[in-house]
Amino acid sequence: MFFYHNDLKLYYHKSGHGPAIVLLHGNGEDHTIFSDLTTLLEPHYTVIALDSRDHGQSARTDQLSYDAMTGDVAALITELAVPRPIILGFSDGGIIALLLAIRHPELVGALIVCGANLTPQGLRWYSRILFRIAAGHRPSPKLAMMLHEPQITPAMLHAITVPTLVLAGGRDLIARKETFTIATHIQNAELHILPGETHNSYIRDNTKLWHLISPFLAGLRATD
Repeated sequence: MFFYHNDLKLYYHKSGHGPAIVLLHGNGEDHTIFSDLTTLLEPHYTVIALDSRDHGQSARTDQLSYDAMTGDVAALITELAVPRPIILGFSDGGIIALLLAIRHPELVGALIVCGANLTPQGLRWYSRILFRIAAGHRPSPKLAMMLHEPQITPAMLHAITVPTLVLAGGRDLIARKETFTIATHIQNAELHILPGETHNSYIRDNTKLWHLISPFLAGLRATD
């Protein structure tokens, strides 16, 4: 299914039934990274999996920023009239989830933030070097965005009051300190550092991701 925002044609996949959960993928991916997770969620949730602008089946554009992508997600939630969905975001999707909760708190019911950073300096130093080398050899708006954005301050995180689960791999390319900063500046956030996991290993293993988020989701259902 498609919708339009600021003249861009954006793709999303909608399935299942029940309370809504929106899935946001990372840089260079598309909604299919959550295919198995979607199957596991569908009996309990209405699953809305978006292809971010310039990704997947959504329109190509060089107008890339986390602000613009956050606006796309806000437009989708408004378009579908979904009441305060759970937002699950990985990497770039996690950044967008944080910005959505900061700027559009009325649209968010809960957050699951996986492998997100607040600034480019939140990436481990060797990751920044590798991204700079890659961008030098093959300039890319996607890489440029990662090297200059986001710019989220700890004070901005104080605006997030919804239930939040923060996940990161023990071997993540996000610095451990950055993940702790996110969790400690969001009121009552739950943090899990996953031993042995890389930035995306527990995401690509959708069954593992399902088991990691299930207790949090069950807690949300218990309080409804």
